[in-house]
Amino acid sequence: MLHEFVTANREELIARTRTRVVQRRSPRPTQREIDTGIPLFLDQLAAALTGGPPSDEVIHAIGETATIHGGYLLDQGLTVSQVVHDYGDVCQVVTQLAHESDASITTEEFHILNRCLDDAIAQAVTEHTRRREQAILDEGTMRSGVLAHELRNCLLAASLGFQLIKRGNVATSGSTGAMVARNHERMSSLIQRSLVETRLEAGIEYRERVSVAALIEEAEADGSMEAAARNLALSVGTVDASAKVEVDRQILAGAIANLMQNAFKFTRPNGHISLKTSVTANRVLIDVEDECGGLPPGKAEELFDAFHQRGDDRSGLGLGLFISRKGVEANDGLLRVRDVPGHGCIFTIDLPRMTAAPVATVES
Repeated sequence: MLHEFVTANREELIARTRTRVVQRRSPRPTQREIDTGIPLFLDQLAAALTGGPPSDEVIHAIGETATIHGGYLLDQGLTVSQVVHDYGDVCQVVTQLAHESDASITTEEFHILNRCLDDAIAQAVTEHTRRREQAILDEGTMRSGVLAHELRNCLLAASLGFQLIKRGNVATSGSTGAMVARNHERMSSLIQRSLVETRLEAGIEYRERVSVAALIEEAEADGSMEAAARNLALSVGTVDASAKVEVDRQILAGAIANLMQNAFKFTRPNGHISLKTSVTANRVLIDVEDECGGLPPGKAEELFDAFHQRGDDRSGLGLGLFISRKGVEANDGLLRVRDVPGHGCIFTIDLPRMTAAPVATVES
């Protein structure tokens, strides 16, 4: 049994893992890195291997340790690559020593080992990336050079995860696969948010007459792919073809995209998101409705505060709704939210509708 093997050989596994880390040329290790994470991960791995699939409590504990490890590495100035290598070294040492000792590892135990590794890597990388982005924004330095650096971090995390998947170390459907997807989404979000934020801060606006139907069609095209990837249902209502607004198209499209991303992120598994548009003689209302389960009383307006985050998913920085409101208001509109207790939230973009241009007449 792999459980007894890990328990009996705990000190040997720790020593071998530390030796691998010391001998690693790239990324270079530090002494404090060598003493962090490995013993706890092995102990929790042993607990996960005791009789059948690991409990949610054990997986949660492994994730917490990995989260601490990821944040610690950032505090020490280490890279996301070192986070991935640390846990990869543990897995390889366990497998190698088990083979040398002719220890019997069942297929189920091997799957559990990979799942624990998978979750640990995903949690550690996510926390490392989140802490790094938060530190940068706290310094107020989210500009072109820093943006490129953060995009590189996301790309590196996604690339490392993909390498693990390609080598067969972890499954595409596991936490590492989800981490790769999140980093791709994060890159897209960083680019979109940076473009909108830069234009808002610079006061740059390119107002034009825009078809509301065309805006919703673009949002539907992007949202359909996202919904399919997350196993969520997306419905989009019909739009009055005559409805037009005078707006900065890029800023308003960014606001809609942020609301859609927010809905996808917080809607319950296998849930439903709707995008509806209604028009009156003077206004255009765009509703994004999610199934997040509702909000605590009196908390609706807090959603628009900078760095405010809700739920257990702490990916991102809590700036999407804050920037969305700024973008809508820059286009002479309003962004508000209505809580539907026990069900979800409805975010509404309220914009002035352009009146039809008068038809010129020729007097005889």
